[in-house]
Amino acid sequence: MKGALEGIRVLDLSRVLAGPWCAMVLGDLGADVIKVENPGGGDDTRRWGPPYAGGESAYYLCANRNKKSLVADFKNEECLSLLRELADKADVVVENFKLGGLKKYGLDYETLSRSNPGLVYCSISGYGRTGKRAAEPGYDFVIQAEGGLMSITGDPEGEPQKVGVAIADLFTGASAAQAVLGALFSRFRTGKGQHIDMALLDCQLAMLSNVGSSYLVTGEGAKRYGNSHATVVPYQAMEASDGHFVIAIGNDRQFATLCREVLGRPDLAADERFAGNPGRIVNREALLVELSAAFRTRPRDHWITAMRQHTLPVGPIRGIDEALSAPEALERGMVVTVDHPTAGELKLAGSPLKLSGTPVVDPSPPPLLGQHTAELLMSDLGWDAARAAAYCTKMGLKA
Repeated sequence: MKGALEGIRVLDLSRVLAGPWCAMVLGDLGADVIKVENPGGGDDTRRWGPPYAGGESAYYLCANRNKKSLVADFKNEECLSLLRELADKADVVVENFKLGGLKKYGLDYETLSRSNPGLVYCSISGYGRTGKRAAEPGYDFVIQAEGGLMSITGDPEGEPQKVGVAIADLFTGASAAQAVLGALFSRFRTGKGQHIDMALLDCQLAMLSNVGSSYLVTGEGAKRYGNSHATVVPYQAMEASDGHFVIAIGNDRQFATLCREVLGRPDLAADERFAGNPGRIVNREALLVELSAAFRTRPRDHWITAMRQHTLPVGPIRGIDEALSAPEALERGMVVTVDHPTAGELKLAGSPLKLSGTPVVDPSPPPLLGQHTAELLMSDLGWDAARAAAYCTKMGLKA
C-alpha cells in the first residue's frame, strides 16, 4: 500500500529534535524527506553520545528514519542555489533557524513563496516568530521550566523536576506535523500554501491541559503531587510487598470494585468520606493510610492480576528495557529492525501511527551524513553523474 503522503516532498532544514521529529512523522506517512545538513559534521545530535551504533549516536537515530541526507554549505552560493531549486520543487519546508537566520540566504518564507506559492513553510522556535522574545534561542529544558511543567513534576517535598525525555521538543514536533497536514489539506482546496509558526513555549503551555485550566478557572496556582493526581483519588503509585505498581481509579464504581472485590474492604467503599471522588480528594491522606497498608500485604503481581480480572486500570512500573520488550509493544510493531549501512541490523522504535488504508511506510534507516547527496542531485535536479561527483568531492564526500 502507498503512504498517505506519497508524492509530497519535504525539505528538512532543521536539526536536533523538534524539527527532525516533525519531518520524520511526515516521512513515516510516505513523504519524500530530504534532510539538509552542513558538511562539517551535520546534525548536532549525531555526536550526542555515547551510546553509538555504527558511528551514529542513539539520539540521532531516534528522530531521523525515513529521510535522505544531502549536505550543503550555507556559505557557498552553489549550495544555496541548489537549495532554492529544491525548495521550488518542495511541498513543505521545515526549519528551526534563529529569527531571520534564513532570510540572508534567500530561504525564508517570503522569498520562497514568491516562486512557490503553494509552499507550506513550517518554522519551529523557542518563543515563536513574533513577540519580544522571538530572537531568543529555545531549549527544551528551559521551556519545561518556564512553561510551568517542572513546577508540577516531582515529589511534593523535593525540588522541581524535568520530564525524563525532551517532551516540549517532542510535543512541538508532533504538533508541527499536525499543522503541516492541516496546511496541506487547505492547499488542496485553495492552491495556496502558508507559513506555520510553531513555538516550544506555546506547545508547552497548551500541554498543561487540565492543570492549566484549573488555574484559569480558579486563579490558584498548582502544586506538585508526585505520582498522585490532583483531582482523582486513588490515582498513583502504590507499594506492594515486593515493589511498586500504579493504579488509576477513575470513577466511584471502580473504587467500589477495588475495595469490595480486590482488597476485601467493603467498609472503605461504604465510608462516607471515600464513597465519592470529591470526598476522596478531601480525605486523601486518611484513605491512603488504609490502601497502603492493604497493598503491602501481597506481592505486586498478585494485585495486578486481581485488578485486571475486574478490568481495573493497573500496571507495573517498567524499566525502558521491559517496556520495549513487552509482548504488547512487539505485537504492535513498536520495535522495528532496519539494515543500517554501518551499524548493520539496527533496532529502532516504530511509528505509533496505525492507518488501515494507508499504513506508514516500511522504515528506512537514518541516513549517514550526505549519504544521498549525489543521488538527489541527479534525481531531483537533473545533474549528470560527473557534476554530482564533483560537488560531493567539494563537500568532502565520496560520490
